[in-house]
Amino acid sequence: MTATEVTSLLADGEIKVHGRIVNASNHTTLVQVGGSEGVLAVYKPRAGERPLWDFPPGTLHRREVAAFTVSTFLGWEVVPPTLLRDGPLGVGSVQLFIDHDPQRHYFVLVEEDAHDEQLARMATFDLLINNADRKASHVLLDAQGHIWGCDHGLTFHPRAKLRTVIWEFGGLPLYARWSRDVDRLAAALEDRHSAVRRDLVGLLSPAEVAVLARRATLLAAADALPDIDEDLRPYPWPPL
Repeated sequence: MTATEVTSLLADGEIKVHGRIVNASNHTTLVQVGGSEGVLAVYKPRAGERPLWDFPPGTLHRREVAAFTVSTFLGWEVVPPTLLRDGPLGVGSVQLFIDHDPQRHYFVLVEEDAHDEQLARMATFDLLINNADRKASHVLLDAQGHIWGCDHGLTFHPRAKLRTVIWEFGGLPLYARWSRDVDRLAAALEDRHSAVRRDLVGLLSPAEVAVLARRATLLAAADALPDIDEDLRPYPWPPL
């Protein structure tokens, strides 16, 4: 199934709930989209979001979709296809389920040199979207060797909120092509007629879009990933 076909199915296919994912902090369900010939997906309804003191209520599902929107614009494929849907429990995000071995999380993959470029790209992406919750278990390796990130509900805050387990690549020079991609995003976010700006304005607050544009401009001009003293690195809790 092509990426376009998957996105179309997630947008229009019938949603059938299989059950709740019990280790998730919010109400998260595994669903089948499109019947027996369809795909598995993760459905996060707005109604199941727990209130947080530092993020506006009822916005986490939109941030999930915004992360996919940015990943797609950059052409990085860091986030699986993720769309807004009105599902069995109301409006929420629906994200393609990535079949993976949960024992092969970030702390395992980072020890294997073959994944360094993909993990460094994910670290760059997290800087851009201001990811406040990149746990090791949010790094998924699929059967084709591609690494995806999930759980992007705590992102795009206008204040610095970066909390991540991916610190091994501090000081690594940024690939020129990544800098060009981020610079292209910065320019698009300043263009009131651009499709990506229109999409993100529908998902985030004006302040969040404005600060995203500023972060993109700064990141595009950076020489390397930040190398922060180990004692000062902001980690999520729990890290796994």
